[in-house]
Amino acid sequence: EIKVPFVKMESLEEFESLDSPEFENVFIVMDFQDPIFDELHKTDCRIIGPPVILNCAQKGEPLPFSCRPLYCTSMMNLVLCFTGFRKKEELVRLVTLVHHMGGVIRKDFNSKVTHLVANCTQGEKFRIAVSLGTPIMKSEWIYKAWERRNEQDFCASVDDFRNEFKVPPFQDCILSFLGFSDEEKTNMEEMTKMQGGNCLPVGDERCTHLVVEENVVKELPFEPSKKLYVVKQEWFWGSIQMDARAGETMYLYEKANTPELKKSVSLLSLNTPNSNRKRRRLKETLAQLSRETDMSPFPPQTPKSCTKSSKNSTPVPLKQSARWQVAKELYQTESNYVNILATIIQLFQVPLEEEGQRGGPILAPEEIKTIFGSIPDIFDVHMKIKDDLEDLIVNWDESKSIGDIFLKYSKDLVKTYPPFVNFFEMSKETIIKCEKQKPRFHAFLKINQAKPECGRQSLVELLIRPVQRLPSVALLLNDLKKHTAEENPDKSTLEKAIGSLKEVMTHINEDKRKTEAQKQIFDVVYEVDGCPANLLSSHRSLVQRVETISLGEHPCDRGEQVTLFLFNDCLEIARKRHKVIGTFRSPPGHTRPPASLKHIRLMPLSQIKKVLDIRETEDCHNAFALLVRPPTERANVLLSFQMTSEELPKENWLKMLCRHVANTICKADAENLIYSADPESFEVNTKDMDSTLSRASRAIKKTSKKVTRAFSFSKTPKRALRRALMTSQSSVEGRSPSSNDKHVMSRLSSTSSLAIVHSVSTSNIIGFTKHVYVQRSNSTGGRSQNSWFQSV
Repeated sequence: EIKVPFVKMESLEEFESLDSPEFENVFIVMDFQDPIFDELHKTDCRIIGPPVILNCAQKGEPLPFSCRPLYCTSMMNLVLCFTGFRKKEELVRLVTLVHHMGGVIRKDFNSKVTHLVANCTQGEKFRIAVSLGTPIMKSEWIYKAWERRNEQDFCASVDDFRNEFKVPPFQDCILSFLGFSDEEKTNMEEMTKMQGGNCLPVGDERCTHLVVEENVVKELPFEPSKKLYVVKQEWFWGSIQMDARAGETMYLYEKANTPELKKSVSLLSLNTPNSNRKRRRLKETLAQLSRETDMSPFPPQTPKSCTKSSKNSTPVPLKQSARWQVAKELYQTESNYVNILATIIQLFQVPLEEEGQRGGPILAPEEIKTIFGSIPDIFDVHMKIKDDLEDLIVNWDESKSIGDIFLKYSKDLVKTYPPFVNFFEMSKETIIKCEKQKPRFHAFLKINQAKPECGRQSLVELLIRPVQRLPSVALLLNDLKKHTAEENPDKSTLEKAIGSLKEVMTHINEDKRKTEAQKQIFDVVYEVDGCPANLLSSHRSLVQRVETISLGEHPCDRGEQVTLFLFNDCLEIARKRHKVIGTFRSPPGHTRPPASLKHIRLMPLSQIKKVLDIRETEDCHNAFALLVRPPTERANVLLSFQMTSEELPKENWLKMLCRHVANTICKADAENLIYSADPESFEVNTKDMDSTLSRASRAIKKTSKKVTRAFSFSKTPKRALRRALMTSQSSVEGRSPSSNDKHVMSRLSSTSSLAIVHSVSTSNIIGFTKHVYVQRSNSTGGRSQNSWFQSV
């Protein structure tokens, strides 16, 4: 593969005769710790390791030039900088290994540095790396990469490998927490240990940081030392989100009596233990809200005759109409709703979608899509509705139509709402799962939910607003219709608008029902092992699930627990899955529980010819049967069952089944498919089906079958074995089997499969073995039989 002239030498002395100005000699050294390597390195020879040769040969590339010895290229194109290392010997060793793997070292930190190798979490280099989002690595990263130097395709900068050795945010930090509830404190202590830190009680001299809930703590219970950082909780969550220790100076806690803290306190954070302070904040909040109401974009309603006034005078509004009041409320709620949607997008979605996040992406793109769905589309529609309402109310007239606005955007509402509302539960579950599994996302939510824009509401609480909005609008439009005069043209338009909203909500409910039906089919597929893939179909929906016990030999053994899944066009039959000896365990990370049922048959409803309602007797209770004609069979097959579900009466179940069978075969008379039958005529009974003795006998039967299968060397059926035995005896002796032979064969057929196989093929195998052995023994030069058998 390597089409390059090369010379293999036993000693370095031979190299002197090869030295020529026409060629550049490259030395391939197997071990960079060998004395030969030191001699070549002293004479400034060009030295490379075997992985470099193999990589270049594989890619068809020329050898890379390096003024230093290059063993492999696992750190090629990486620029490293070191900080916090006190021992010179350790630093020299690390630098040498980086050079051997193709990396570059910079003494000073700059924008070209790709990785900072840190031995501490302080210093100027560390702060710059955090601000630029540069990965900060432990020294073990270099040592582990060197251990994998002989792996051809290995790269030290791949995320999976690199993330194992990143410096955690709270390395070398000992934290204590003040002002948090017991639940919050426990959560934060667990997060601290996960991120490389330790925790101690408040006041311990060994603590490096005191994290304070600034909205609760008015003053510290002790005078902190100069070495202790007293920081707000935002520093804690920000460090986890950035995946690096944030700078403390930006988050220092200040006493409650300082004007800076008073200025930063949110008007909405009212849950403090101090009742006077709480009432004061409530008063300020109400005053702020009233000021916002006064600054509404539309003027108070006044008659047109009163609009002319001097610039210095303020018109006194007359009493506003009830229709105006409801319209004003509709606009204000729409404006608030648009602000909530904007908060969701700007505060949560956009930052999560940004590229180049510190510490890498917080969530995967598919997780972001699942959480937020069509929120931007909903925002665009309601932004237009809000603008139209604002324009209408600023230029208010009693005859202007509000219903037209909602009729105008009804198609857009139908298009945008169902995808979000139907998958809201999935969105909620994704948020909860990611918050538990991804500490950075948990920290991201904590930081943003504490901001005034959220009003201390969680992301899930904000995302439920679109689910509630349309019913709220319908109620307001109904109220508006009540206060609209009969002669007003908007009366009929409002009725149409309310009707269109109801159609949107009906469409959402219908779409949601279809979505849930599809989800039920997926649940069946996951629950039934070996379930056919063609069960998944857009036109199919699950109708009913029924638990039964098999009463005959079909579709499985008598006494087996059978589950029937009735779909609108087919019937899935599955039995309870047995616990197999030596079952393989699920692979690591497999969270879904193993399938509890085993697929038997997926039967189209068109194959069901009759439904038999077995009459109730002392020996037969809650039983029914299906007369089925499979396309592969010439005769009908009887499937008999006993229902064990108490919630669903047998009569209702059979009527439901017949109705869907009739729909499938296009018959109107579904009742004619049901026949009443005596259990004796079909040999159906449920006697002793639930008895302890019966269950024990069935368990023994199943166990014996499983043991026979587990220890059998052949899965050939008895018929095939008997046929093979008869053919073998006939061919060997040249005669047909006698009655005595048949008796012997029947005796043999009742023995184990291992004995049968041995009896059938003994003579032929021995003859074949002798023949092969003679040939091999002649060619093996008199080797012993044991050695020959080992080779075989």
